[in-house]
Amino acid sequence: MTVEILGVRHHGPGSARTVLGALEELAPDRIVIEGPPELDALVPLAGDPDLVPPVAALVYAVDTPRLSSFYPFAVFSPEWVALRWAIERGVTVGFADLPTTNALALSPEPAADRAGRADRLDPLTLLSRTAGYDDPERWWEDVIEHRRSSSLEQFRQLATAMAEVRASDGRHDDLENARREASMRKVIRKAQRDGAERIAVVCGAYHAPALDPSTFPTVSSDNALLAKLPKVKVAATWVPWSAAKLAYTSGYGAGVRSPGWYRHLFVTPEESVVPSWFVRVARALRDERLDASTASVVEATRLAEALAAVRGRPSVGLSELTDATRATLTEGSDLPLRLIDRTLVVGEELGQVPESTPMVPLAADLARQQRSLRLRPSTTATVVELDLRREAQLARSVLLHRLALLGIDWGERVDTGGRTTGTFKEAWQLEWYPELAVAVIEASLYGNTVVSATEARVAELAEQSTDLAALGRLIEQCLLADLPTALRSVVATLADRTARQHDTVALLGTVEPLARTCRYGDVRGVDVAGVAHVLATVVVRASVGLRAASSSLDDDGAEAMRTAIEAAHRGVALMDDPGLRTPWDRALAAVAADDRIHGAVSGRANRLLLDVGEIDQTTAATRLSRHLSHAVPGPTAASWLDGFLAGEALLLLHSDELLAIVDEWLASVADEAFDDLLPLVRRTFSRYQSSERRQIGAHLTSLGSGRRARPEQSLDLDLERAAPAVEAVARLLGLEVTA
Repeated sequence: MTVEILGVRHHGPGSARTVLGALEELAPDRIVIEGPPELDALVPLAGDPDLVPPVAALVYAVDTPRLSSFYPFAVFSPEWVALRWAIERGVTVGFADLPTTNALALSPEPAADRAGRADRLDPLTLLSRTAGYDDPERWWEDVIEHRRSSSLEQFRQLATAMAEVRASDGRHDDLENARREASMRKVIRKAQRDGAERIAVVCGAYHAPALDPSTFPTVSSDNALLAKLPKVKVAATWVPWSAAKLAYTSGYGAGVRSPGWYRHLFVTPEESVVPSWFVRVARALRDERLDASTASVVEATRLAEALAAVRGRPSVGLSELTDATRATLTEGSDLPLRLIDRTLVVGEELGQVPESTPMVPLAADLARQQRSLRLRPSTTATVVELDLRREAQLARSVLLHRLALLGIDWGERVDTGGRTTGTFKEAWQLEWYPELAVAVIEASLYGNTVVSATEARVAELAEQSTDLAALGRLIEQCLLADLPTALRSVVATLADRTARQHDTVALLGTVEPLARTCRYGDVRGVDVAGVAHVLATVVVRASVGLRAASSSLDDDGAEAMRTAIEAAHRGVALMDDPGLRTPWDRALAAVAADDRIHGAVSGRANRLLLDVGEIDQTTAATRLSRHLSHAVPGPTAASWLDGFLAGEALLLLHSDELLAIVDEWLASVADEAFDDLLPLVRRTFSRYQSSERRQIGAHLTSLGSGRRARPEQSLDLDLERAAPAVEAVARLLGLEVTA
């Protein structure tokens, strides 16, 4: 009976090739791969041609899907090539590690990945330093990745080196690692009892010394480590993974620096690795309209090979490719290299799984809708503009809004500079992250289809929400997600809570989302009569309580009230309904005329009334003059001015009277108060565009305001005392001085 331990580096193309050579040499009748035994159920699907790496085995807690572990596989992963080798030849294959049912119970915090994670001691760093390298990545490339030979002896030597590394570690209290290795030995022992003659164990190199049967501890000691471990119920499935998620920068502990380059190194014939890489680089540059001639590609190939020879490398590595690219294809610029790093060195591949993959019903329904609507998941951020007047694009919008409600953040609303919310256009930025598979599983607790899960989720949100504004936004989301049943439920909830709500600010916060729902419900063909009734009730109640709620506010309270008033005013203006505008304008008028109300609120109310024509400029000028009088403290006057001037600068540009009042007030402020007042006024005018500020300055100059001196700085010249200075300046200028 033979047991060969093939200690590898996870996601290493050289390791993968060496494993293939060793398997051909050994011809095992049993293969054991590092990984939790829950993955055994996924082995049959590994031979499906529609399972295209990069993929990950996902194991999650059935009752709490957020507790999950990913076990990624790339096309160049040694574990993956061993798995496929066994399936193609009918060799029994299974996984060995601490079961995830125990691992998740022992470590209840969510985990992005567990398989192949970095151990406490980095053996590559120690071995590379011993070999005289300061970069463990380069050492591995020279010793393993670029070595084309493959033999069992190489793995035996590596295991010996790792034994020395473990011996020098000096730390033997890693209980988690001990449990993992005890679980692996348990599987190997079972394979031996089952009568396997030639067993190949593919594992991380660090574990190799502990899995040699000649070094096994007693069965009882291993059983003691694994006794009475807590458990959670788990399930496993395959999910798409991405090249970017294989990289160190994603936070994946067993990641590599350059998964795209490693894939190229693994799938490309040796004699074509370098020239074909530069062909891909040139194509990427040309796609971005950057020059990349054929002659430059040839020159880059020669330079990379020369650099490898000068540096004593066994073959061209990524550092030589990068230096040659910078010298010959990017003219010394690092900016195009960032493009090459993202698209080629790291890569943008997203794996795929077959339809027969075990998945929760919600995931199957989502996949069906993605195919039907031609919204294919991609790791590349893509902006999609939707015209809601087209049935297919409206369906896409509905799906994306439903997923947003479920917490599956595949798409994010973006502003493309055109029309925004409430129009017939929407723009979404779509980017699929592998972790969204967990979000889908979590959402499946609410239902088996996207629509049923979303409605259940909305019902839960409505029940839990104590914020009227949040309920108002939820109603708008129900409209966008085309959830008529949920919409009626949330409207009923809002109506009930509104009837018992006496907080005017909370009532004001619901006006705008409700108004948008009513105004644009016809775009999506939704009956919004119930929403309109609630909106009318909210506006009337908020209007009645507005003046009282605006009294006795401190600065923070006034800012909150001002924001709420502005939002409610936008909502009322959106409806253009006299039944709403009349009580609202009356409430604003009462606030605007009350000098006891905080200036930020009172000034804003006056400006809103002026904009809609409820007061004229003469009235506005009178009130502005009164609030900027010397009897009003500077900060109080500045707050009123800030509320009044917020918005567009056209008000000052087209009203000489208002502009003159502001100018005269600023010019008359005493010196001792001006320094304190300046930041407040500057904040007000900083909200205008620079071009608008220049126009205001030019307009003041044309009115003669810029030439007026401040009263306390009026000129009182003593010409007799100034005469000597004037004569000196005249002589310097070459002018004739006369008596």
